[in-house]
Amino acid sequence: MIYRFKSKAGADVIMMGANGEQVLRLLGREPAAEGLLPVDQLVAAVSALEHAVAEDEARFAQLQADAQAAGEPAPKREGVTLRQRVWPLIELMRHSISAKVDCFWTAK
Repeated sequence: MIYRFKSKAGADVIMMGANGEQVLRLLGREPAAEGLLPVDQLVAAVSALEHAVAEDEARFAQLQADAQAAGEPAPKREGVTLRQRVWPLIELMRHSISAKVDCFWTAK
């Protein structure tokens, strides 16, 4: 499945199924074939994603600190980080807030 986040304020943001579902859950939404993110809820949505990124980075920093304290090699990030994954969607949401238009998603 592919999730496509859309807004008249910018280019579409596309995510593979598991990643799109993760983002929707971070936004407090259940994965669905389509949905709406009203402009009046986008500030809270951006905040929720930024909070999730901060928590993810804090957990990883703690893993590194624990490894260093145990005299082990510090773990490295594998793959795309949550910050990298949600950044395009956050930008789309910010443009939507400025343009006062809704965002929505579809899944195929």
